[in-house]
Parts: sequence; C-alpha cells; structure tokens
Amino acid sequence: MANQRTELPSRPWRLRFSERRSLLLFGDFVAASIAFYIALYTWGHSDRFIGFTWEFIQRRVPPWFFLFPLVWILLLIELYDIYRAADWEATIKGVATAALIGFLLYLFLFFYYASPPRSLLPRRGIATFLLSATILTLLWRRIYIKVFTLPQFMRRVIVVGGGSSGSLLIDVYQNLKSKPFAIIGIIDDDPAKKDGNIQGIPILGNNEKLLELIQKHEISDIIVAISGTINSDMFEALITAQESGVEITQMAKVYEQLLGRVPIRILAADWILRSFVDEASVSIFDEFVKRLLDIAGSLVGVFILLATMPFIVLGIVIDDGFPIFYTQVRLGKMGRPYSLIKYRTMRRDAEADGKPRWAKESDERATRIGRILRKSHLDELPQFINVLRGEMSLVGPRAERPELVEYFEKNIPFYRARLLVKPGLTGWAQVNYGYASTIEDTIIKLEYDLFYIKNKNLLMDILILLRTPSTVIGLKGR
Repeated sequence: MANQRTELPSRPWRLRFSERRSLLLFGDFVAASIAFYIALYTWGHSDRFIGFTWEFIQRRVPPWFFLFPLVWILLLIELYDIYRAADWEATIKGVATAALIGFLLYLFLFFYYASPPRSLLPRRGIATFLLSATILTLLWRRIYIKVFTLPQFMRRVIVVGGGSSGSLLIDVYQNLKSKPFAIIGIIDDDPAKKDGNIQGIPILGNNEKLLELIQKHEISDIIVAISGTINSDMFEALITAQESGVEITQMAKVYEQLLGRVPIRILAADWILRSFVDEASVSIFDEFVKRLLDIAGSLVGVFILLATMPFIVLGIVIDDGFPIFYTQVRLGKMGRPYSLIKYRTMRRDAEADGKPRWAKESDERATRIGRILRKSHLDELPQFINVLRGEMSLVGPRAERPELVEYFEKNIPFYRARLLVKPGLTGWAQVNYGYASTIEDTIIKLEYDLFYIKNKNLLMDILILLRTPSTVIGLKGR
C-alpha cells in the first residue's frame, strides 16, 4: 500500500541535541552574570570610602574582572556533554571542579604577583563570585534535570532496521544512564522479526505501518539503522515520512552524537575512502595555527617541567635510583618513528624479556613515586619537548609503540587511520576514556580517536585542552 503524505503538527518543545546545549549555555550565562553582579555589589559595599557606585567600578574594578562570567562558562566545559548534564552526581562534580580550578588559578596569581599590589586581586570579589556562581549554577542545573529531561521535552524516535546496526544502537541506548530521547519502537521488513523485541524495545511492524505509527505515537525522529541496501518500499516510506515533517538521521551519526565515537564495528571496508579522508582534511591555515598553538603550549609546558623537575628528580632517585628519564620509540604522523621522552615510572626490569605490555590499573611494575606521577600525569611533562620539536602535538591520539601498532592492525579494523595525524599529549580519547588494557578498551579508544580525526578543528582542540585539567585534578591516570 502506498504511503500517504500527512503533515504532522510541530512540537518545538521536543529539544534536539544542539537546542539542549544552547539552553544549558544560556542558563549558565544567566547564573554567572547574576553571580558577577552579587560579587560586585558585595565588594563595593565593603569599600568604606567609595561604596557601590559608578566611581567604585571605574577606580577599583580591573578590566579582567568583567571576564569572570565567560571564564566560568569555560570552566564548565565538560558539563555541555548532554549526558553529564542530565546526571546530578556528574553535575555536582563538574561544578565543584570548576570552582576548584578557579580558586587554584586565583591562588597562583595571588602568590605570583608581588608587584603590582595584591589589591588588584580582590579576595572578597573573587570569593563571592565563585561561591555565588557555584550555588546559582547548581540551582539552574537542578531545574534543568528536573524539568527538561521530562518525557514532554524528549524527542520520540522510531528505529528503522533491527539487524546488527540497529541492535548496536539499542545496546548503546539501553546502557545510557540518562536517555536523551525516547525510542518508541523498531520497524523491520524481516517477517521473522515480527512481534519480537530487541532488549525490550518492541518491533512494531514493517514499512507499511510507518506513517500510521508516526501519527499514533507522535514520532519526531527516525533513525535509519540499515547496514545493507534499503529496498524501494522502505525508501518510499522514509521519503514520505520526511515530507510529513519527521527528521531522519543515519545510525552512525546518532552513535557519534551519543558517544563522541565512530561505530567501527559496523563500518564498511571502504569507509575511510568514502568519507573519512575528505572530512578529516584541514586547511594549511588551520595546520599553521595548530602548530603555533603547539609551540606556545609547549613553551609553557617546558617552563612547568623545569620548575617541577628538582622535586620529581629527587623523588625518583630516592625511590628507585637512576635513570630519571625513559625514552621509547613510538610511531608519529604517517607512521614515522620518534623517541618519546617521559619520567621513568616503572622498575628498571619492567620489561626484562623485551616484550611490550599494556599498562594496567595499579600496575605492579610501577615504583611508588611512579604511581603518583602516573596518576597525576606528571610523568608526561617531558613530552612537551617532543611537542616543541614537532614530533607530537598538544592534542591528538595517544602515541603507541611500533610492536603494538602492528598487533592492533591485525586485530582491529581501521587502526592505522589514527596515524593520519600527530600523536598528542592529550586527546579526545584520553579525556573521555583514559588508558586501554584490553582489545575491547583499545577498540573504544580507537572509536574516540577516529571521531577526533574526522571532526578535528581548532575549537575542538581548545575544548580538549580545557577538559584536560579536570582529568589531572581527578587523578584519572594509571
């Protein structure tokens, strides 16, 4: 039976991914602006000579103080992940981390500046802002979780395809702690799947029922999860649904939105040639700016390396003697080998038999000081020298040894694609997942790496750099 086009009513309250992020950003900015006014008011009324007046703002408030709302938004960068934003525990942790980083930045500036006078670093104003911003942001985020994650604000979805691609999507969806949309059911033309279900999601029928189900269940979106060829009847049904106002999205794109990874388990063998290489290409200008960012960041990193070196060297020598540094051959961009530099964190006989091994959680080969360095990522400070020399970038996939790359290539599809860019000191996989100690972990990390390479730009690099401090403060290393 031919599908009849029907205009469906618009439901603007069913928020998309981008709309949720915009809403979060707007609410956080309002909270930060109110906190900024409270800080100015409190600081001004504590001034016995001028008080909270226009003269006070002109004479006492330094220009950089007006940037506080923007800085606060940047510190909250991890909480613009839609799934963290819907998790109250993750929200509390993220806001507390932002307040802690803000406080540590202030302490650094306060003790660093002996001149000009420390009065240019107003304790009362900054403390009031951080406290007010923390409370108001938590209040707003609580409202968001209680109100905007209700079913009335969620997109209603039908998945087309109950095969391997559809099953993978359902598995990912069911394992999400907070659901960004509601999957109502599955459409599949296979008669053997009729009246069945996939992990509790019912199979509602075939393409002939698509328009009827869209109207009955007020469907706003269709996710196409068909790995092979779409038959003509299903194609016609999908076109009719789209003409009726339903948004249609490919499963791979939804997978990327949900997890920030690419689904390498379901990709065709020619995936890189069809889409990846073209989308991963960047302009010469972007590469030039990225290199400038690498040089600037590595110079700061080398300064931190030199400032902390006496304490770290002393700890390593007392704990396990010499050598201090550890060099190892890793593969860089296009598979070019280079010597990566790190502080030594393992015993000197960690690989006495010469066989490469994965780093593990609480690795027994690590020395006592080495465990601290690995947890805090301080062992990676010497890699700023690699960045300065151009062998690495600040942001990119984790550098791997040639032996492990050869092994992974044989066991994981598309693994060598991560060599299309320079390895990084930090990266999308590192801030989202951390270390890998199994093949399954490595597959997940590769999905993150390929997502980064496919979508990389300067804004994404900055986002990753802003998220990295919370990884260090949270002691998420191994």
